[in-house]
Parts: sequence; C-alpha cells; structure tokens
Amino acid sequence: MQRRAFSLTAASALAVSTLGLGLPAHAQLREGKDYRKLAKPAPVEAPAGKVEVVEFFGYFCPHCNTFEPTLNAWAKTAPKDIVLHRVPVNFNAKTVPMQKLYYTLEGMGKLEPLHAQAFRYIHVERKPLQEDEQVFAWAKGQGLDLPKFKEMYNSFGVANQIRKATQLQQAYDVEGVPSMGVAGRYYVDGTMAGSMENVLRIVEQLAAQVRKG
Repeated sequence: MQRRAFSLTAASALAVSTLGLGLPAHAQLREGKDYRKLAKPAPVEAPAGKVEVVEFFGYFCPHCNTFEPTLNAWAKTAPKDIVLHRVPVNFNAKTVPMQKLYYTLEGMGKLEPLHAQAFRYIHVERKPLQEDEQVFAWAKGQGLDLPKFKEMYNSFGVANQIRKATQLQQAYDVEGVPSMGVAGRYYVDGTMAGSMENVLRIVEQLAAQVRKG
C-alpha cells in the first residue's frame, strides 16, 4: 500500500486556511466514499463522555505543515467533548527520528511552540530531521538542554509511545498524511473527502454519530 502525503489543491488550501467561523452545512455522509468504518475498533485513550479525534501526521509532510494552523484553529472552536490527539506516523526508518522528536518534546513539556518550529525547520529552512544527530543539532539550536533531551529521546517512555503510535497507525490502516481517525471507529483523509476542509466537516459529523451511540 502506498504511503504518501496527500496533496492539497490551491483551492483546498485556501478553503482550509479560512476555517474557524464554522464548517459548511452538513451533507449526508457516504460510508466507503467520504470515510471508512474500521472493521475492528482501534484503541482510544479519551475518557468516557469524550470523543477522541486523532490526527495522523509527519513533520516531513508538506501538507501536514500547511494543515497545522487550520487544525489548531479548528481545535479551539470544535465541540467541547472532542479530544484531539496527534500521532506522528512511521512509514520508514527515516521517519522514526521525527516520531522520537515529537514525543521527546511532549515529554519535556516543550511542544508549544517547538512543534511549529520543527515544521518550519524542514519546510521553510529546508533542513532535514531524518537522523538522530540532525535532531540533536536542531534541539541544541532551539536552546534545549541537550543532555536532558537525549535522555528523554532515548528513554523507554518515548520508545513505548512510538510503539503505541505505530500500533494505532496500523489499526486505522493509515494510507497517508494528513489524515484523521474518530473514536477508534472511523478513518478519513483528504483524498476521500476531497479537501482537508471536508475532512474536518466529516470528522464533526462522525463525532455527532458517536454521541448518538
């Protein structure tokens, strides 16, 4: 199965950049076309009464970089019972250091604002983060305590997070990024939905289905 970064047309990119004041009117969803229902439920971490929404992403992905500000804006206006959970994907050996970077920043409490800086480093400054030493050099350049960073980066906790992320990626049968999962039941991506604007609209409709039981 091809693993890829889903493309955004210029029109789609413009549309998602203007989200935040409400999504388009609901249209009838078509299973198998607008979204995919998982044959076997995926694990969820959200507590009872909450709807877990997973964004599968990769720092390497230009479309994830484009989508990130829109996703942040949507998360601020989404229904209060939605819990957004970002999951960095593992498509090959070169993506693993970027997975480790994400969970190291999370473990150190440094995701804000360094999550966005990691995207910027790759897609604006055009520098790679595909090897451990490249990640360490980046971390040092961000003013992080490098010994503490390396300790976290190589820790059992980060390794366990990566294991769980990879298992979740497999459970949702992720075809590319950015893509989203809902409540361990549904999967939707830009190719299926037509745009990332539609992905967010579909996610909200699927979350509403979950609430109804």
